[in-house]
Amino acid sequence: MIWVVCVDDRNGTAFHDRPQSRDAALRADLLDTVGEKRLWMDAAARRQFTEESPNLAVAEDFPEKAGPGEYCFGGAAPVLPWLERVEAMVVYRWNRTYPADRYLDFDPAKCGWKLVEQREFPGRSHPKLTKEVFVK
Repeated sequence: MIWVVCVDDRNGTAFHDRPQSRDAALRADLLDTVGEKRLWMDAAARRQFTEESPNLAVAEDFPEKAGPGEYCFGGAAPVLPWLERVEAMVVYRWNRTYPADRYLDFDPAKCGWKLVEQREFPGRSHPKLTKEVFVK
């Protein structure tokens, strides 16, 4: 599976159970990245998507459902329990600091994963978003 997460400058992922991932340009980029593959997420993450796509799949145990090459929009969920199955990670960075009470529990850059893509693009709610793609 390919894990997708949005983080602030301190690797915060959520505050009071609200994921830090509400940007229309980010969602559009994510859906473009996913293409024809399935994008798994929980019901809380699905509420963020106003876009309709047949590729969106919702399950509370979404990491268990995802197969090889399928995407998991992690939101505030921990990635470590699923790390053995994670083939790659897509990290969207907000490039600013927000209040957070949940943090990314795995840093692919610090653990020797290879950065294969990095690009900046304008968000709708942020002047600059950074997308990083890591592989094992």
